[in-house]
Amino acid sequence: MSAGHGHGSAGTRHRWRLVVAFALTAGFFSVELVAGLLSQSLALLADAGHMAADVVTLGMALLATSIATRPDRTGRRTFGSYRAEIFASGFAVLMMAGVSVYIAIEAFGRLGQPAEPASGVMLVVGVVGLAVNIVALLLLRGGAGESLNVKGAYLEVMADALGSVGVIAAGLLITFTGAAVWDTVIALAIAVFVLVRAVMLGREVLAVLGQHAPKDVEPADIVRALEELPGVDDVHDLHVWTLTSGMDVATAHLTTAEQADSQVVLDAATEVLRTRFGIAHATLQVESADHTCEGATW
Repeated sequence: MSAGHGHGSAGTRHRWRLVVAFALTAGFFSVELVAGLLSQSLALLADAGHMAADVVTLGMALLATSIATRPDRTGRRTFGSYRAEIFASGFAVLMMAGVSVYIAIEAFGRLGQPAEPASGVMLVVGVVGLAVNIVALLLLRGGAGESLNVKGAYLEVMADALGSVGVIAAGLLITFTGAAVWDTVIALAIAVFVLVRAVMLGREVLAVLGQHAPKDVEPADIVRALEELPGVDDVHDLHVWTLTSGMDVATAHLTTAEQADSQVVLDAATEVLRTRFGIAHATLQVESADHTCEGATW
């Protein structure tokens, strides 16, 4: 028995947030890149590089939400194209990791070199960049808790906000100490932060692609809840996983007691999965007590 998905993935519902964040980020990226090149600030260039990754990541996230809602005309995508949003999140991880490595290489390469970044330009661009990032963060925060796709974009922008704070800090430190090395130190700190966030998001992406149980659902709890239903003697072959953010899926075999009404058991089990565990799509097989279940050997 199958229940419907609902009205689309969490990423699709929050697509407008991605659109506005993309416009803000893309608009500011060119400004920061030019300022970084003119001021010779590695912290500014590092943040501009990360913002470039933001532009690409947000663009991929928008494309993924569009693909996810595209109807299947082949008849072969039985789960639709919702996983596109998870692949976009994985792409965000790769972009974040790549940018952090690039920043680190550039920072170490500049150690000992006499570059003197223009601290005044760094301060102005850093403040403007922080304002842009805060607006984008406020927009994306509303969907980050529901969609892994939006969360990837949210973490990208969060790292950018920290980058802007780093640029401001570097500008202030250079102004008051006269030591240009602060530009390199701040750039390295940005690189480490971005890499840590990339690893954290990457673990969530791999959990979905590996079809692990959703992080807020314990399979043993589902088994107990189903076994407590009147007429259910046993629950086996339970599988529960996340198709995409906001779409958890489950399958299970239910062995019913003698005289139990299989339709009543099926309806009750479906309701428990939907209301207690947030699983709106469940495929349940009801078996009588005298039936020998011959499932897959794997």
